[in-house]
Amino acid sequence: MNPQPSSTVTIRDVALAAGVHVSTVSRALNPDKRSLISAEVLKVVEEAARKLGYRPNRAASALRTGRTHTIGVLVPDITNPVFPPILQGIEASAAARGYFVFVTNVVDHALARPIVERMLAQRVDGLVLAIATRDDPLVDYIGKAGLQAVLVNRADETGRLPAVVSDDRLAMKLAVDHLVSLGHRRIAHLAGPQNVPTGVGRRQGVEQALRDRGLELASVEECEGYSREAGRAAMQRLLDVYERPQAVVCCNDLVALGAYDVLRERGIRVPQDISITGHNDMPLVDMVNPPLTTIRLPHRELGWRAAEMLFDGIEGRAPSAFTVVLRPELVVRESTRDVAGEL
Repeated sequence: MNPQPSSTVTIRDVALAAGVHVSTVSRALNPDKRSLISAEVLKVVEEAARKLGYRPNRAASALRTGRTHTIGVLVPDITNPVFPPILQGIEASAAARGYFVFVTNVVDHALARPIVERMLAQRVDGLVLAIATRDDPLVDYIGKAGLQAVLVNRADETGRLPAVVSDDRLAMKLAVDHLVSLGHRRIAHLAGPQNVPTGVGRRQGVEQALRDRGLELASVEECEGYSREAGRAAMQRLLDVYERPQAVVCCNDLVALGAYDVLRERGIRVPQDISITGHNDMPLVDMVNPPLTTIRLPHRELGWRAAEMLFDGIEGRAPSAFTVVLRPELVVRESTRDVAGEL
């Protein structure tokens, strides 16, 4: 016998088939309350629901509980390899609670508020944002709307929203210290966009790490974005305007690959003529020529921690920390070399 169309099957039908009270079915099918039901009863209810083809009525549940069990996630560039593992972490946390995740690719930040307004209309229970800019008015809007939200990969410098980030300054210190230990003294930086917290934090990290070593930044060029094309354009400007550095600290791996392109076109060898470092340790950078020395981040943990923090807020629990900072690590490959003996 085929299951009835799910739209005609009610929770009362499941209760009748399982031989239990309607309230028992309600608890058994509610991720927040199923722990109150014994394993034996839970199995009977789930089997009855499966045979009948029952699907929860999310709209009715939302009216009853005030929750839709959905969250929204906004990312700036879904093609950037940084974001899939962050999304995996978010989805793992959400799935464990029976939540559904809406993901939106915000290619133009001007579209962010209309997207958030649409998600509010869909009554999402909260948001994870990977798109925050510096002094972002969107953060104020979300706060005034009373929506639970957490930032990931980018923190709000004014502390208006909780955030889960990696330590950008420490990441750049690790890169600079590595290059200095190899004998490099004339070190340049391809910086991220200065309208986003990561771009500012990483540039400050490079500058501070050099000052700590008694050095100054040899040259810097700001990238328009965190892309290979932006890295290519910035590397061209850097070589055209400044004396060629011994090493370049890149704000991310895609930018480093853009730098590779320009250096290859100009016959400048990596690392024989110039050392290059990246940031993120995205997939396959160990397979480029030469394999890229970079900074590894716990991207999946970033997403998982952000979602956990969001669900704490949704469920009325105070977060253990307002900003969670995860530690990066240096991964040394073949794009950097020791020049100390040549000085």
